[in-house]
Amino acid sequence: MSGLLGGPTADVSVRPAVPGDEVALVRVQVAAWRTTHDEVLGPDVLDRLDEDLMREQWAAAVAAPPAGGFRVLVACDGPRVVGLVSLGLVPDEPGPAAPPGRGAPGGVVLALEVEPGHRRAGHGSRLLAAAVDTLRADGADQVHTWVLDGDEGRRSFLHGAGLGPEGVHRTLASGTAPDGTERTVREERWAATI
Repeated sequence: MSGLLGGPTADVSVRPAVPGDEVALVRVQVAAWRTTHDEVLGPDVLDRLDEDLMREQWAAAVAAPPAGGFRVLVACDGPRVVGLVSLGLVPDEPGPAAPPGRGAPGGVVLALEVEPGHRRAGHGSRLLAAAVDTLRADGADQVHTWVLDGDEGRRSFLHGAGLGPEGVHRTLASGTAPDGTERTVREERWAATI
């Protein structure tokens, strides 16, 4: 494959997100959520996503990242963005994988998604490895992320990457069901020392 200047380009890669990637970030995130979380979140919740607002939020996160070591990286298949990871630092985050008072910040993977048609091609592993390398360079000594109940694919992926459940759970509101009741989802925290 040739690049814009006629030279070769990588077939697959991970790079920092740049302004203009926000359209691809929303495309990847929405497609991944529809494929993976449709049953847990419900199609009615996913149908109400405000993709324009999501694009604005991703554009702001890329152009002017919030404090705390926040970063957005993208996985590319040739020139096409097919995955994303957003990450940041959490000051002295306690947990079984990292005892309280250790002094170093922890890292958090806020989002890690790969476009459904590009899964099982190594993009998720490259994104997670790049996220861990970035967090480690920023001084983190552990990483954690949250996994929705029922997301067995993510559990298997994280387990294979060396993360494990910590036994910490949280419940989040996820909108209103068609019958008017409030819908909630449960997540479990997974972590590893890096």
